[in-house]
Amino acid sequence: MNDNEETAVSHEQLTLTADQLDQLAGFLQELPNPVRIHYWGSPQASPEEMEALRLCQALAEHFAPISLHAFPRRANYAYYPVLGIMGEKDGEKVDYGVRIIGLPAGYQITSLIAAIQAVSFQGVTLEPLTRIKLQKLNTDVTLELVTDLEDEGGTLVAKTIFGLAVAHERIQSYLLMSNMFPDTIVRYSVYRVPHLVINGRTHLTGVADEETILQHIGRAVK
Repeated sequence: MNDNEETAVSHEQLTLTADQLDQLAGFLQELPNPVRIHYWGSPQASPEEMEALRLCQALAEHFAPISLHAFPRRANYAYYPVLGIMGEKDGEKVDYGVRIIGLPAGYQITSLIAAIQAVSFQGVTLEPLTRIKLQKLNTDVTLELVTDLEDEGGTLVAKTIFGLAVAHERIQSYLLMSNMFPDTIVRYSVYRVPHLVINGRTHLTGVADEETILQHIGRAVK
């Protein structure tokens, strides 16, 4: 399966109300660079996959800088839906390694908006000192944020890790909706969210600022 084989997008009732879309206008209407949302999933397979598609469709239809590209399930993905937040340059996608796994519901709609902003603003949502320190990174880093729809603190961590992925080509950031995939709680021994896992072995629980996350990345790559 490849990104050229897009699926049809349903035009049923949208997840977001008109009032909610109006509230998002201040965040999404004037994005400086275009953003592509790549959706992987099967709307017929689960209500969550249908709702994720409707959510992305609503954003793409109401905000000119955002486009939606919907694709079938892929054999190498364990969970669905998968949302890839991509940039665009000269009409071609730019993959910064920003992913949301599961339906971003509740507080995590804010995390979806943060991912879109991070990509559109091309990483300048980070502190200048953070971007300077990132220049020293020469090792691949995978950031996995375990959160859920009621985790308000997770939105703060998500904003940082998405910014880090956009700012450095060797960082990939994933947000995992544990309310949809409870086995992630067991796999990473999560007792409280937000819970950040770095390269599968370094763990950070609770809300953390950019400096703290950078310190833990440093420990993970030693």
